[in-house]
Amino acid sequence: MTPPPDPATEAADPTPRRGGPQRIPVPEGGSRPGAGAPWADLADDLRRPTLADVRAALAAAGPAVESPVERGGFEAAASIPASVRRLMPAGDRPPVPSAVLAPLYERDGEAWVVLTRRGLAMRAHAGEISFPGGRREPGDRDLVHTALRESEEEIGLDPGSVEIIGELDHLATITSGSFIIPWVGALPEPPDVRPRSVEVDGVIEVALSELMLPGVFREEVWDLGGIHRPIVFFDLVGDTVWGATAAMLRQLLGLVTGTVARGELGHD
Repeated sequence: MTPPPDPATEAADPTPRRGGPQRIPVPEGGSRPGAGAPWADLADDLRRPTLADVRAALAAAGPAVESPVERGGFEAAASIPASVRRLMPAGDRPPVPSAVLAPLYERDGEAWVVLTRRGLAMRAHAGEISFPGGRREPGDRDLVHTALRESEEEIGLDPGSVEIIGELDHLATITSGSFIIPWVGALPEPPDVRPRSVEVDGVIEVALSELMLPGVFREEVWDLGGIHRPIVFFDLVGDTVWGATAAMLRQLLGLVTGTVARGELGHD
């Protein structure tokens, strides 16, 4: 058991503590350290992208890669351990489409991203850091509309202020029976946003350069019933981004820095 922090020690150490209070369900099979940050060897100036850098990278990246479940349903997803397969939806139930938005803006010559912290009272993923978004509803014109609608409902982001500049590779969430399309949106200025829904407990804005600082990114390899899966983490000051959202951030940063390609989302 980790002892409580010593206030005197904390006061003497000005280094901000990274990592958050989220409950991370490490499997019974345990975990081991995974790969390092893809951009670790880049010069500092290459780890401070502007919004123009993001635009150019997404334009050059080509079309996003669909998730396996979009191509063939959940039964087509390979190497799913039995412990996870038991939680999957029935084979005759089609995957449910969802969409999220990665809103970006520029401040002091650097690109920043807007994230949300899920409400602590939520039954699923309480307190986790995510992009605004959710499942497609019958009235949504398409999945871009889904992402914009959810962003407005959750944090009050004006849909008219968002320019969609690309998308990341799609990913599946096996146990919830959905697949996610992550859209990347450019904002003309820092947004005036705040929680507007019980689903959201807070709004977090972080520079892409901070996500690429040494010691922020880490990867663990989890043993899920004999299947080894890489799980990605970003340890922010007071919060931890992990799982699907972290995998999306990893690919966004990798595409921008040229260190991660299409098809290398690293999450299924």
